[in-house]
Amino acid sequence: MSRVDVQGVFIGKAEDIGGGLSSAIDKRRVERRMWLWEQGLGGDEHGDPRFHGGPERALHHYPAEHYRYWRKHYRQWAWKAPAFGENISTYGLTEDQVCIGDIFRWGQAFLQVSQPRSPCYRLNRRWGIPELSQYVQDSGRCGWFYRVLRPGYVSADDPLELIQRSYPALSVAQTIQHFFHFPLERPGLQALKDCEALSARWRDAAAQRLASNQVEDWSKRLLGLPLEGMRA
Repeated sequence: MSRVDVQGVFIGKAEDIGGGLSSAIDKRRVERRMWLWEQGLGGDEHGDPRFHGGPERALHHYPAEHYRYWRKHYRQWAWKAPAFGENISTYGLTEDQVCIGDIFRWGQAFLQVSQPRSPCYRLNRRWGIPELSQYVQDSGRCGWFYRVLRPGYVSADDPLELIQRSYPALSVAQTIQHFFHFPLERPGLQALKDCEALSARWRDAAAQRLASNQVEDWSKRLLGLPLEGMRA
């Protein structure tokens, strides 16, 4: 894998989804060339900047091939991009083929894989499936985020080209295994803590688990709270 075509680019506006919650998960396809900066694509918004977006999660990539899996398990929906709120959709690039720290050229921009996505309850609310975020996490079909190393103009016509791989032993799939599926296995946690390309939030969580031998509470993220995500 060195060059992968982009099937779609998507941005969204933060909208009220009820109960005082705001979300930009309903994204729309963009055909024009766009400016990608350190915070993400121009015009793309986030419902709650405390937990979404920012330099470590500037761009969300979700493999289009996963939608075949979701169509099989939830037949009432015609799953397709950008159902999971992704910014980039591709075929031929999945969690087991991408490593933390991988650097890609996309148009004029340089991107670096920073962490897997942590599925949250907004997926449940968007699709009316209470267990969806948990199922995404358990399945390992989470997608991943990029940080932007060099801003520039990008478009769906520009392929993703892998130009550097620094952590070949730490794929996104392996990172998900270490963090979600075996969350107190010390060798895996140590590998996450030691990976300088992994986002600070995930490295800090790994360090905290190593120190406490306890896993942080995931229920707020996976299930939500009445006040979670309200606009300030």
